[in-house]
Amino acid sequence: METLNKKNKILMGMTLFSMFFGAGNLIFPPFLGAQAGQATVQAMVGFALSAIGLPILGVIAVTKSGGLEELTSRVHKKFSFMYILLLYLSIGPCLAIPRTASTSFSMAVVPFVKETKGQYQIIYSIVFFVIAMLIALKPEKLTEYLGKKLTPCLLILILVIFVGCLVHPAGNFAVPTKEYQGQPVVTGFLNGYQTMDTLAGLNFGMIIAMNIQTKGISSKKSIMKETINAGWIAGVILLCVYGMLAYVGALSSETFAGAKDGTETLTSLTQFLFGRVGLLLLAIIFVIACLNTCIGLLSCCGKYFNSIVPKISYRNWVFIFAFISAVISNVGLQNILELSVPVLNALYPVAIVLIILAYAHPLIKNYMEIYPWVIACCGISSIVSALAQKGIHILGITTWVKSIPLYELGFGWVIPSLAGVVLAVIFHKIKIQAKKI
Repeated sequence: METLNKKNKILMGMTLFSMFFGAGNLIFPPFLGAQAGQATVQAMVGFALSAIGLPILGVIAVTKSGGLEELTSRVHKKFSFMYILLLYLSIGPCLAIPRTASTSFSMAVVPFVKETKGQYQIIYSIVFFVIAMLIALKPEKLTEYLGKKLTPCLLILILVIFVGCLVHPAGNFAVPTKEYQGQPVVTGFLNGYQTMDTLAGLNFGMIIAMNIQTKGISSKKSIMKETINAGWIAGVILLCVYGMLAYVGALSSETFAGAKDGTETLTSLTQFLFGRVGLLLLAIIFVIACLNTCIGLLSCCGKYFNSIVPKISYRNWVFIFAFISAVISNVGLQNILELSVPVLNALYPVAIVLIILAYAHPLIKNYMEIYPWVIACCGISSIVSALAQKGIHILGITTWVKSIPLYELGFGWVIPSLAGVVLAVIFHKIKIQAKKI
């Protein structure tokens, strides 16, 4: 069987890590630590499950299923088209890609300027997306750009901050905030949604597979195996980095308790450790991390939209998404984050259920009705819950969904999904009986 050497295996894993590790991955772990304080370990367990476990399982599930379209088509072809479209728009030009620019701008430029920042943000977003676009135009070369060059620099810089905290700690672990006092594991799990990595993980596999092929691997079985290996390597690196960032945030939870988000937490901490140089260090970290993810997402979105509208070339799609993202990024980080919460709460449960179904496929392949029934029940409850978060109530239905067990914990979709399995099996048996008659 064809196989990559050890060096290329690690490079593929680092490339996948770099595609995952962007804006949300930098700002949410330290903020989790700052808020969770003494409950950081429990909160990190939940966060790791949804921000590491699910994305890596997603990469593997889609790879084993023969692609995302193959997996979602088990539900219905129309569902497959609509869900993948929404997926790419959310991890693409509507939310995730603009967030990479707005987050890196808030860390790389804002701390160094005192005047009005509107003009600076426009200039920054143009430069940022031009660089990302130029690299994304050669997706088969991502291992060279991300795995070999940018990712090692990023990891070294994060390690410098971590070691700085060990040598000169900013304080002690504070008492958890109200949000983390009751169910820190559950809260950490739900906050892991904000990284958007499970949605991205459903798509990144094909880019890694493309880079594996450039290394001389042609067998489908070998490509699948090496993609899975890259997933596990990326997962281990993510766990180490998230652990360091969460610990850094937890150490600062007592000293910098007033921080509003992860960017403020990291800014205060690095300035405490290294003074003005710390801000420059953090700026470089954010630009590299956000640029990595932006390149990966532009590449994924360009490939997908080129496949459904081939009249527009991959190159032109990348340009279109870079331009749209540059415009949206100027709306501001806080506005993008506020918009992302209900969207993610609607899309994430369906992604989780699809991953579970992919692994359960050998057991349920004789009951294919399970796919549409479970996804329908999960999707309806998730959409209703997401609308309720924005104050939009559907007469009768919203009240019923809110009464479902686990709703208050953020898992109101679990019981409906299980009910979908039962309904599918009943429907299947009725159909079999009808054929016998």
